[in-house]
Amino acid sequence: MAEPLKNVYTKEYIKNLSLKIKENYQVFDTSSFADSIFNLTWQTLELKQRMRHIAIELNKYIPLAYKEQLEILKPTSKEFGSFEAMFFQDFVEVYGLDDFENSMNALEVFTIDSSSEFAIRQFILKYEDKTMEQMKIWAKSLNEHIRRLSCEGCRPRLPWAVALPIFKQNPTKVFEIIELLKNDKSKYVQKSVANNLNDIAKDNPELVIKFVKNNLGVSKELDWICKHGSRTLLKKGDKDILELFSFGKSHHVDILNFTCDDIVKVDDYLNFTFELGSDEVLGNIRVEYAMYYLKANNTHNKKVFMISQNEVKSKQKKFTKKQSFKNMTTRKHYLGKHYISIIINGKQMIKKEFILNDASN
Repeated sequence: MAEPLKNVYTKEYIKNLSLKIKENYQVFDTSSFADSIFNLTWQTLELKQRMRHIAIELNKYIPLAYKEQLEILKPTSKEFGSFEAMFFQDFVEVYGLDDFENSMNALEVFTIDSSSEFAIRQFILKYEDKTMEQMKIWAKSLNEHIRRLSCEGCRPRLPWAVALPIFKQNPTKVFEIIELLKNDKSKYVQKSVANNLNDIAKDNPELVIKFVKNNLGVSKELDWICKHGSRTLLKKGDKDILELFSFGKSHHVDILNFTCDDIVKVDDYLNFTFELGSDEVLGNIRVEYAMYYLKANNTHNKKVFMISQNEVKSKQKKFTKKQSFKNMTTRKHYLGKHYISIIINGKQMIKKEFILNDASN
C-alpha cells in the first residue's frame, strides 16, 4: 500500500525546514519549533490540516510583522517544492488576507516551486476584481508556473479547494484569463486551461460549446485544449459537442459478437469483447463502455470509461477489455446484478447484465 501523502512531513523534513529558516532568521528556536509540530494532535491530522498546523506554528515562532515574516519565508521556500511546500502559501492565506500587495508578491514567489492555487482563492472571494486583475498580469508572465497560477487559481470547481460560487454562476472573468492563455505554448499551462474549461462545462455547458465552436481548428495545441476541456460533455454524450468533434454519426455502426462474463467474483475482472462493423468505413468513432454499479440502496450508479476516440479507416474493428472489481477505499462493490453497456459516439448500443459474487463462493 502506498505511503499516505501526509507522512511526507517527517522529523527530518521539519528539521531541515527549521535549519533553513534559521539561516534567514538567526534567533529561530529550531528545537522548540520541531516539538510544537509533533505535538499530541499531530497523528490525528490529515494532509491539509498538517499544512495549516505548520503555518500556525511558523507564525508563533517568527513573532514579527507579517511583511517581515514574508522576507524570511520567501528565501526559505526556495529550498522546498511540490505539494508538501504549500504550507508557505497556507501561511499567506491565514495571515495575509488584510495585506493584499505583500500577499500577492509572496504567492507569486511561492508558486514557482510549488503552487499557490489554493491560497489565491481566498483573495478572489475577498477582493474579486482586484485579484482577477492581478491574475491577468500573471497570465502574461514569462514564467509558466505563474501563468498557470492565473488559470488554475480561478477554476470554479478546483478539486480539494474551496469553490468559487460566483464563477460557477457567471464565469465571464474566468474566460478573460482563458483568452489570454489559450494559445500558450506550455503544456503545463494548456492542461490548466483545459481543466478550467471542463470545470465551467459542468455549470455552463453552452459557454464551453461556444468556445469550442470559435476556437476549434486554429492550431493543434488549441484543438487539444478544446477536446480535453470538453471531456465531461463528451462523456455525457452532448450532441452539440460530439458533432463539433465529428463524433455525431453512429447509425452506420453495428455491435457484433459481443461477449461478456455472466458471473464475476470480487477482486477479479469482468472480461468482455466486441467488434464494430459497418457497410462503410467506420470513420471518426468514440468508443466507450459504461458500468452500472449496484449501490447499497439497490439502485445503480453509471460510470463511463473511455476505450478509444480516433478515425478508423476500416469497416471492422475488434476490442477486448477487462474491468477490475477489486474493492478499494474509493469504491466498494456490492454483490448482485450489475450492467455493462457499449457506447458509440455518445449513443448506447448494447447493454447486458452480469452477477457479482463473493470471491469465497
